[in-house]
Order: sequence, then C-alpha cells, then structure tokens
Amino acid sequence: MARDTALAPSGAGTTTRPASRGAVNLRKLLHLNWFGGAAAWVWLVIVMVPLYWIVVTSFKDQTAYFSQNPFALPSAPTLANYRLVIESDFPQYFLNSVIVTAGTILPAVAIAFMAAYAIVRGAGGKFLAGVNGLFLMGLAIPLQATIIPVYLLIIRMHLYDSLLAIILPSIAFAIPLSVLVLSNFIRDVPKELFESMRVDGASEWDMLRRLALPLTRPALVTVSIYNGLGVWNGFLLPLILTQSPDKRTLPLALWTFQGQYSVNIPAVLASVMLTTLPIVLLYAIGRRQLLSGLTAGFSR
Repeated sequence: MARDTALAPSGAGTTTRPASRGAVNLRKLLHLNWFGGAAAWVWLVIVMVPLYWIVVTSFKDQTAYFSQNPFALPSAPTLANYRLVIESDFPQYFLNSVIVTAGTILPAVAIAFMAAYAIVRGAGGKFLAGVNGLFLMGLAIPLQATIIPVYLLIIRMHLYDSLLAIILPSIAFAIPLSVLVLSNFIRDVPKELFESMRVDGASEWDMLRRLALPLTRPALVTVSIYNGLGVWNGFLLPLILTQSPDKRTLPLALWTFQGQYSVNIPAVLASVMLTTLPIVLLYAIGRRQLLSGLTAGFSR
C-alpha cells in the first residue's frame, strides 16, 4: 500500500502534463488563427481595391475619369463604354475564345481521363509506366520553350492563322497535369469495387463509365476549370499562331483595344469586365465541385 501511495503522486503528475501541453498548444493555435485571419483580411483588401477600381471606372466617361477621384463613384454612370466595346467586334473575339476553350478542354480532359484510367488499372506494366513518365516529363516543359517548334509544325501542317492552330498545342499542354491529377483520384478508388464489377461481367469500358467517371467527377471539374482558365487567358499562342483580326481571342483583343483606345481607359476596363464575366460564372457554377476536388487529398 505504501508503494502504491508513493506512486500515486507521480501518476497524478503525468496526467496533468498533457493537459498543460494541450492548453499551451491551444493558445498557440488561437494566436496563429488570429494572425491568419488578419492576413486574410489584408489580402482581401489588396485584391478588392483594384477590382473596385476596374468596376467603377468602367462606368465613367473619359471626362469623369480625368476630372474625378479615381476611386470615387461615377456621378453619372454610363454604359457607353460597354456599347463601344461590343460594337468593336467584341462578340467575334468572345466566340473565338469560347471555341478555343471548349475545343481544348473537352478532348484534353477526355484523353487525360482515359490515359489516367489505363495507367492506374495497368499498374506494373513497363509500357504504361513509360507513358506515365512521358506525361510527367511534359510538366517540366514550359510553353515558351516550345513556341518555335510549335510554330514550325503549324506551318508544315498548313494550319497557321486558324483556331485549330491554337487548339492543338493547347490540348497537348493541358494533358500532362490532367493525367497527374486524375490518376491520383482514380488510384484512390477501392480496388474491391472494380473486382466486384468484374465479377458481374463488366468490361473495362463499363467500369470506366459507370464507376471511375462518377467517383472522379470533382477531379474532372477541377482540371477542366484550371485548364479552362489557362486557355481562356492564353496570349502567346494566339499572338504567334494567328494573324487575321477575325481569328483573335479575347486576351489578344484586349491588347488591340488598348492600342485602339490608348486614352480611353474606361473602354479598356469595360472590355476587361466583359472578358472576366464568363470566368466568374464558370466558377460560380463549378465552385462546389472545384473545392471538393482541391481538398479531397486532405480529407482522406
């Protein structure tokens, strides 16, 4: 009994130490959260100020822009800038961007999804391992380093000054990252589900369509939005591979607008607003799936 009572204080001391450590860690966590929240508010202000200036200035005329405070609300809001931009072949540039983006994302995601499925399901094969390594090597090659070979290939294929000249290289550069993301998602699908469908007589195409496709939908939306943003905002490929005004995309058209309206800053910003609206709508529609795809690796 004396031995037990002698050990009792030490046992009590060991139970209080984790509690004190937990309190210290909690205070540190609260301090870090407060700092992170303050930094987030500062970053929000930094981001919102230029956005506010763009929106406000797009509703001003040139006289108000030069005479008023740049951050002041317009005393007489006007849509003349938007009307001027729309009348300057903006719908044609918008349609070109939609065609290039859709023509890139749909085949790129489809090819990447089937390639990722084959790589995961055929794990262990030397050929598929080499294909996977080839895709990973594609991530290390920047677009700027290949623009001259791409230009020569487009000339040899007689595709210069066409939207297809922009679409084909964009597909090639969108596939490697898509394969990497999609293969990680398909690899997390339990193998027992594939085996059970195999026992039921399902083919690989059935498992691809009925099992892998629904379970990897967040990843598909994620890579579609990510690659779509890159193609929509792409400037180098349209600049190098097109020449005619009717083949310009929106980023290239913004550059020409800036030259055309060199002193009409409100018109330039109105064109920026019209260019970003589809991106905002796309994010609003796929926001839930996008966040789900980005955070799936942390929730497992």
